Amino acid sequence: MVTQYDVFEYMYKKDIPLAAHDVAKAFKKSYASYQTIYILLIKLTEQGFLSKDKHGFLVLRSKRNDLTYDIINYCVSNQINYNDLLDEKLVKFINKAFLKKRFTANDFDIGIKRFMKNVEILAKYGLLIIFSRKPLEAIIPYNSFLGNLVKYFGHKVLVAKYKEDEYFDDIKRELKKFRNLVSKNLQKYKDVSKDYEIKFIHHSLSIEGNPITLPDTIKLLKKHIVPKDLDLESVQEVQNYQKSIDKMIKDAEEKSPLNKGAILNYHYLAMQHRPEIAGKIRKRAVHIEGNPDYKVARVDEIEKKLVNLMNKYETFTNKKRHALKEILEFAAYFHNEFQYIHPFEDGNSRTTRLITFHLLRILNVPVFDIPLGLLEEYVFSTKGAKKRNDKKLNQIIQLIILSNLKTINEKLMEK
Repeated sequence: MVTQYDVFEYMYKKDIPLAAHDVAKAFKKSYASYQTIYILLIKLTEQGFLSKDKHGFLVLRSKRNDLTYDIINYCVSNQINYNDLLDEKLVKFINKAFLKKRFTANDFDIGIKRFMKNVEILAKYGLLIIFSRKPLEAIIPYNSFLGNLVKYFGHKVLVAKYKEDEYFDDIKRELKKFRNLVSKNLQKYKDVSKDYEIKFIHHSLSIEGNPITLPDTIKLLKKHIVPKDLDLESVQEVQNYQKSIDKMIKDAEEKSPLNKGAILNYHYLAMQHRPEIAGKIRKRAVHIEGNPDYKVARVDEIEKKLVNLMNKYETFTNKKRHALKEILEFAAYFHNEFQYIHPFEDGNSRTTRLITFHLLRILNVPVFDIPLGLLEEYVFSTKGAKKRNDKKLNQIIQLIILSNLKTINEKLMEK
């Protein structure tokens, strides 16, 4: 069924006067369905999204209408049904949930069916993290997309202040469940984790400005269908990152430790579309675009700092036992230290994420993706930070791991 937001998105992209029958044709509607489309166009006109004259209907450009399209476009890029989120009842729920560090059904004066519907919609898109099912306890991490969605419906955004919470007990419970489920159905685990690998490729490269949407990333990597109207380098960037990740996963499964050579190889595989820098330590100064406060190592410091970091890595991973708390603290340090060294001209952040995932995997803490709802907070804890804060990154890593385990476990329990 075509909605008013479907029609608005089409009209916004076309940006030319269109008759109702042209719009109906675009949605492959028969003449009998013409009236339905016409009613939607009239409704959009009455709401100030469109204008109407003798030439037909035309989208009106305004801050509100631009924001509407930005929300829709973000949803399309991330394989979200925008009709699910452009719902005032859901938005009120999100706004109230922002005020809770953790919430349950008792925090809302809505029916349990509506409460569960809201939870399932947001969880499906990685915008909500469930801590427990019985009783249901969850959080909605704040990000600017959800903030804009709340503002779009005219609500003031207020967010609870978070302390440095720890989620070790939650992670331990899910890890135990995960290992039991995987032992019973290894093939299903491999199939499910492959889907999350593709999501990670999209999320990771979207941070770096790659324009390919999640639906097109899936088509490219699963069905080998190259998206139209995209430059060759963007397509190759996605394909190359998959090669690098596949190599990392294989190495982690074989418990092959990281070393300088392995890291250079991951970078080489990921950056083959830029052969002049792929797998090569930089020889010139670089900076983080848009963040002048982020100071990276000087060229003459790189080798020494890399040796020091890898020595610490070897010492840590060679320990006979690792408490979960120690693992996550070291992962946050390792991630930030490598990113601050910034050994390459480009591709540092994607390589940092990849080798951090490797570190966690060989220490039996599986991580597959950075959920959409945590992506922005992750960036602000790493290369978007004004000041290095390993404790803050540690907290985000904990939430990433917990969210991964929760979603993977639920998938593995499905019949």
